[in-house]
Amino acid sequence: MSGRLRNRAAAVAAPERADPASPVVSLRGASLAYGDLVLWRDMDLDVRPGEFLAVLGPNGSGKTSLLRVLLGRQQPTAGSVTVLGTSPHNGSGQIGYVPQHKALTTPTPLRARDLVRLGLDGHRWGPPRRTAAARHRVEELLAMVGATPYADVPLGRLSGGELQCVRVAQALATDPRLLLCDEPLLSLDLRHQQTVTALVDRRRRSAGTAVIFVTHEINPVLGLADRVLYLARGRHRTGPPDEVMTSAALSQLYGTHVDVVRVRDRIVVVGAPDDGPGHHHEGGGTPPPNGGPSA
Repeated sequence: MSGRLRNRAAAVAAPERADPASPVVSLRGASLAYGDLVLWRDMDLDVRPGEFLAVLGPNGSGKTSLLRVLLGRQQPTAGSVTVLGTSPHNGSGQIGYVPQHKALTTPTPLRARDLVRLGLDGHRWGPPRRTAAARHRVEELLAMVGATPYADVPLGRLSGGELQCVRVAQALATDPRLLLCDEPLLSLDLRHQQTVTALVDRRRRSAGTAVIFVTHEINPVLGLADRVLYLARGRHRTGPPDEVMTSAALSQLYGTHVDVVRVRDRIVVVGAPDDGPGHHHEGGGTPPPNGGPSA
């Protein structure tokens, strides 16, 4: 291999890390609306390397839509958005994405290792890389998330927690600088919730990867989140969990009285109008109906 090709390959394998002082994500005066429906407006937000930002809010508040904007799949209605120093665009290997858990309804021959391999090659044009280095990287990722024992099991036979662990491995395949997680804990039991959150947290601490973690409940990530971005009724509030998850802050967002109750190490939000009379939920946001995605 020539020196030029060797240098190029090294650059692809190990992208240059950003200045810790520079934000990985930056929004200025950003708004998103569908006609007269405003999801959020005038958002100023910087997310820096190694930061864990939890995004909370009821259904339809624009949580998933925010990730779509950062992925370049949707344009903001107003304002500016930069990701890794440039306008968002599809296909960046420096962004990892962990989707909501959804049960597979049709049989597939894809195995766990095949899904991880797609994380290496899915953002590239052309055939997959049939190299020893790529095979080694897949094995390394499978071991990292504890998926080696079921590496050759078809995806349809994996439990929800096992599948989410494999999806985390897929998202980390290209050594991303930004990890976007869209309700990855949905429908998982407590043990697998803890496994997935621990994997994500370990990644951001060891590699300085910024994490934006959409969730309808803050309790599974309460000890991990540096800040919370709470979306509700076209408004938003950003700050440390102890500042945002308060009765005063959420009442201001919702425009009506909301109680935030702390029970031991858990947070319960009571009286948010989106929940309906007498309903309460933990950590912010009505759980999606039938396990479906929220906006």
